[in-house]
This record gives sequence, C-alpha cells and structure tokens, in this order.
Amino acid sequence: MHDQDPADQAAASDVGFRIDPVLARSWLLVNGAQYERFTPAARSRADIVVLDIEDAVAPKDKDSARDNVIRWLAEGNTDWVRVNGFGTPWWADDLAMLSGTSVGGVMLAMVESVDHVTETANRLPNVPIVALVETARGLERITQIAATKGTFRLAFGIGDFRRDTGFGDQPTTLAYARSRFTIAAKAAHLPSAIDGPTVGHSALVLSEATAVSAEFGMTGKICLTPEQCPMVNEGLSPSGDEIAWAKEFFIEFERDGGEIRNGSDLPRIARANKILDLARAYGIEVPEYDDIDDPAHIPAPSDTYHY
Repeated sequence: MHDQDPADQAAASDVGFRIDPVLARSWLLVNGAQYERFTPAARSRADIVVLDIEDAVAPKDKDSARDNVIRWLAEGNTDWVRVNGFGTPWWADDLAMLSGTSVGGVMLAMVESVDHVTETANRLPNVPIVALVETARGLERITQIAATKGTFRLAFGIGDFRRDTGFGDQPTTLAYARSRFTIAAKAAHLPSAIDGPTVGHSALVLSEATAVSAEFGMTGKICLTPEQCPMVNEGLSPSGDEIAWAKEFFIEFERDGGEIRNGSDLPRIARANKILDLARAYGIEVPEYDDIDDPAHIPAPSDTYHY
C-alpha cells in the first residue's frame, strides 16, 4: 500500500473529494434510479462518480432516474453522468435535461462514429465527453473518434464489446482492442484510455485485472462498487518501487553534475518527472533518499503513465 500524508487522507474521506478527470483512475458507475446510492458514492474513494442513466436503468425508469440526477446536481454537486447513446429514444432528452446544470462531464454510451460525439458536444458545449466505445464498429473508427473535437477521453465498454464480437475475457484475447485504445488516445494527445469494469467481488481478480489495464497503458478503470475504487486507485498509481527509482535517479543525476550523460537520460528524466508528479497529484508520500532501501539496485519502471 502507498503511504499518504495525514492531510491527504483526511481530504480523501471528505464528501466530494475528487481528482482532475485528466488524471482520474477510478470511474464509479452509480445506478441513477437509486438515489440512496448517490451520497455513499460521493463519500467513496472514487476519483470520479458517474451517475448512470443508461444500461443500469430500465426504460420505464428513465424519467425517474433523470429526476434523481437533476435533484442531485441542483444541490451543487458536479458529478458526471453516463447518458444513453446517440440514436436511442433517450439521448436527446438526456442532454436536454443536463443542459445548464452543474454536471462535471458526460460518459457517452455506444459511440460508433465522429457524429455521435460532435452532436453531443453541440448540445452540451464546454462539457467534457468520455467516448465509451463498445462495439467492433466503434473500434474500427476509434482513431477518428479520439481525434474528434469534443472527445475528452476514451473508455472501453468491455461487456458490450464481448457481446458484439463473441470475444472471451482473457487479456490476450482483448490485447488488440486495448492496444487500439491506448494508441488512439496517445496519437490524439488525449489522457490515456479508461479500461472497462471487472465484475465480481474477488480482490485478487480485481487486482490482476487492474494490473492488465496498467500493462496496456490505460490509466483509468470503470468501477461497479465503491469498494473497488481504492484497489483500482492503488493499481493505477505509481508504485513505491517506481517512486523510489525516480528519486534515486535524480539524486544520481545531480551527483554526476546534472548534465546529460547519454541518449537515455532525457527519456529517463521525463519518466521520473512523470512518476513524481503523479505521486504528488494522488497524495502519495514521496520518500526522501534516506528512506529508499538499497537505491543502487532499484530497477527502472516501465513507462505506462500517459497524460
């Protein structure tokens, strides 16, 4: 586990504690039809809370779910909302409901083309949009979707993608798809992609799945329960070993005169700065040199943090 400063720990327990969505790791979906879940979600360790009025809500309950969202946002909350996909009977009403509210952003379901994002952005100007790509058609167009004005981040809708394609859930099976998300996001200068959720209550399965997300350069993950958020946050943060390596690298670099020594120094400087900046942004305590165990043998981490 990472050590956090007491002040950061206190802040993290406060209602409404959130992280910049550029850096957000855990994206917690909350059933929009169940208003009683909104406050516990707000008190959770989720980096971003997403009130879900799409898949979580039956058609007969869409209106009441919208009423719940309006009530929550009217109280001054700035959480996100997952809206129904373009072309569904509910998309236009979802956006009309959110227009003029304090909504922090929207997660747009079933994005399959540039038009889905641009039409949504036209109706909700200046509201960031996470494009949730969930089909083979969407994946084939993901480069264009990522480059579309209005797309803030990409997210991988694994469940619907597997249903659409017939793929299994093994990391090797979904490796191509995850790679496409990361490459498209990077090429479009977006924060890295948000991986899909892990179903179930097994801490080991969630930990392994989060490690897979990190291995593919994905820096966020959709969560289905508040209990999943702390583990996802930890798994998508710089590790203690990575932080120690970054600190030791700079100490060694300054000891050698602070001048570029070879072609690997500039990439390592960028990587070390990225690790330490992320650690500070997440409230992770950065140890002093004296706190590092055996600094001469700290391996360089892989460069998986893209923002």
